[in-house]
Parts: sequence; structure tokens; C-alpha cells
Amino acid sequence: MEEDLVRRAGIPFQAVPAAGVHGVGIRQLPGNLLKLARGAWASRRILRRFRPDALFFTGGYVAAPMALAGWRVPTMLYVPDIEPGLALKFLARFADRIALTAAESRRFFSRRARTVVSGYPVRPELLRWKREEARHEFGLSEDLPVLLVFGGSKGARSINRALLASLHEVLGMAQVIHLSGTLDWPEVEAASRALPENLATRYHAFPYLHERMGAALAAADLVLSRAGASTLGEFPVFGLPAILVPYPYAWRYQKVNAEYLARHGAAIFLEDASLQDALLPTLRSLLEEPHKLEAMRKAMRALATPNAAETIAEQILDLAGKG
Repeated sequence: MEEDLVRRAGIPFQAVPAAGVHGVGIRQLPGNLLKLARGAWASRRILRRFRPDALFFTGGYVAAPMALAGWRVPTMLYVPDIEPGLALKFLARFADRIALTAAESRRFFSRRARTVVSGYPVRPELLRWKREEARHEFGLSEDLPVLLVFGGSKGARSINRALLASLHEVLGMAQVIHLSGTLDWPEVEAASRALPENLATRYHAFPYLHERMGAALAAADLVLSRAGASTLGEFPVFGLPAILVPYPYAWRYQKVNAEYLARHGAAIFLEDASLQDALLPTLRSLLEEPHKLEAMRKAMRALATPNAAETIAEQILDLAGKG
């Protein structure tokens, strides 16, 4: 997915062979180590040709070969989630500076003097939408609150199905923008066609949004989603209260993100396993008591760092001697 996004932005892209080593079986480990070695050699070739003034990493095992090959090049590391994963902790050994989404992440690094709290960078095209314009884009009424539901580019099946199971009741309280992802789109599309006319006008379902994602965020009064790193940047910038359902089948970083926002009063944390039963009562408690949403909105907006991208860019330029 990242390769496609980079190419769409018109930025030159070159892949580096890599594979994970943590948690893999003993049979898979030798092949993965060989891929990492190949990646380090490929990275050295790229470095000789490109001759960078600085390296910038945001984590993932794919960065390890380049970090090994470029250990003499000034290096900047960005930690998007509250708690860094194993790859980020490994990369921190090579980093001259570490940018953090939140100050709370400092406790995970031993050399704290190298850290700077930058916040999470948000794409500027998301921010061009105003609320009134965004609601008009989706044909939304001002008379009812708007719930935005999404789970990433491929979607989140448990969130999709929990919403569909109580869709009539939810549409009785709010308008819904539902980004289902591609995998569950046939099921969501069928549910949309089955709605009675009075509810169908309140339900706006899409498999995915590209250019209009900013409009969806600007139009919403409440969001139901997973708790990936982008929730730490995009939701605060929009002052968007959240119901967060961390993905349960991966490392715990989404859970830590959700706990961070919930602890600050900006979000409600729901476990994936209890979502079917808890979703409707949670939505009702928020949508029917606007003062709760307003308090969450203020708490979320207080966490915003709108100049995060500029801060990170300034740090990289300074590290490269170009500042």
C-alpha cells in the first residue's frame, strides 16, 4: 500500500528486501535473515548512488537493512505511536535524533536528550475542508449528528458487522458515513440497499475515500475506528471525539494509543470482543447527551499539534546541515 501511495505522490520509490525476525518460526528464520542481509547490500548500493545528507525512519523491519548500511549517515527517527515497536527500539540505536508524537513516549528511550516532541504530521489536504462545505459534499443535514465509521484501507470486519447489526437503531439517532474497506463492501452495499427510504438518506457508505477523507473527518461529530497512529494526529486536529476499538490480533500499540486518548478524556475505549454488545449503548450515551461529546471534543483538540510536519522537517534539515 505504501508503494502505491508514494508513486501516486510522484516521489521516486525503490524497494529494499527485508523480513521480520521477531516471532517467526525456526524454519522461516534463516530465510528472513538472508533477506535482511540482501537488503543491507541493496541499501549500500542505494546509499552510494544517492549519497543522502540524512536518513529518516518511521519504523518497520523494512528499515533495518538501511539503518545497518547507513550507520555513518546522520539519522532521524520518528515514533508515530505512543509505545514504539521492536523495530523502532532497534532503530533508536542508530538515531541521532528521535521525534515523538507525545511526550509520554520519552520513557521508552534511554537517551532522552535526543528526543523532541513533534506531534503527529497530518496531510495538509485533509485540512482544507470546512464543516459546512464537508457536510454539503456528502449531502448531510444539519439537523442530526454525524457518525464517521472506518477501520483502515481494508476495513475492520468486527466494526463493520457491529454497525450493521444495529444500523437501524443508529440511523434513528445519527447520520452515518461508513468507510467499510474493500473486503466487506459487498455485505455493506447489500445492507445499504435493504434500508427503508427514510433511513437510507442518512446512510452514506463507501469502500474507501481518497481525496474526500478530509471532508469525512470535518463533517463528523463522532468517530468509531481502530486506534492506529493516525488517530493521535488526525482526530485531535479536527477536535473529533472517538470510540476506539484497538485491533486485537497484533502487537499492543493500538491498545496503548487508545488508552492514551481515553486517559485524556478525548475517547472511549471498547474491546473488540465486546463491541457487538457495547456499541449501541455507548453511541446512545454520547449522541443523546451532547455535553459529553463537547467535553470530549475540547479534550481531543487540546492534544492537537498542527505544525508537526514542519517541526520534523526542520529537525531533519538541521541534522543534515541544511537548516
